[in-house]
Amino acid sequence: MRKLVVFGTRQIAEVCSFYFDHDSDYCVVAFTVDGASMQETTFCARPVVPFEEVTQRFSPSEHDMFVGIGYGGMNKLRAEKFNAVKALGYAPAQYVSSKAITWSGLSIGENTFVMEANVIQPFASIGANSIIWSGNHIGHHARIGDHCFLASHIVVSGNVEIGDHCFVGVNATLRDGIKIAPRCLIGAGALMVKSTNPDEVYAPAATQASRVPSSRVSP
Repeated sequence: MRKLVVFGTRQIAEVCSFYFDHDSDYCVVAFTVDGASMQETTFCARPVVPFEEVTQRFSPSEHDMFVGIGYGGMNKLRAEKFNAVKALGYAPAQYVSSKAITWSGLSIGENTFVMEANVIQPFASIGANSIIWSGNHIGHHARIGDHCFLASHIVVSGNVEIGDHCFVGVNATLRDGIKIAPRCLIGAGALMVKSTNPDEVYAPAATQASRVPSSRVSP
């Protein structure tokens, strides 16, 4: 099994390391974070080392690395750490769940993570450093860019293009043939029927609370 170091010590790093441990050819041996952010020396019963020292303890020739952090700043931080990991000479790990439905020829980039119950149709592709959470439909010829984060139960219809640094929220629907430009935020439950421009936000109105009608019991 290939030894793996995971960048991050929060819930996403914990979840990703679980998948690697239980459903891959990787064995997670350690975690790493920037020294200034380091608050603990162990995480998930494995050592945490400062990123500035990681090559001294876990050499790139014997270990791969995965950047297991979230979508803050439109995935900007994950992109920065992805580039830093590559600059140190590590091979970024990639993962596709054995419980995802895929076809031969699927193209995914380095440090991309695809969870269970995703249906990815033929001729779709996913770029580098993107996280695809569980339970999505990614249609034929769809193209997902680099440094993206797709939450759960999203419908990406056929021939959709999602640009770099995008976030797509839970239960969003993207109709066929549209292009989501780079750095767009598509909110939970959004219905996208037209292409977008860069740096746009689509946030459907949240359901407002109302009071349950009072009822009287007849004597």
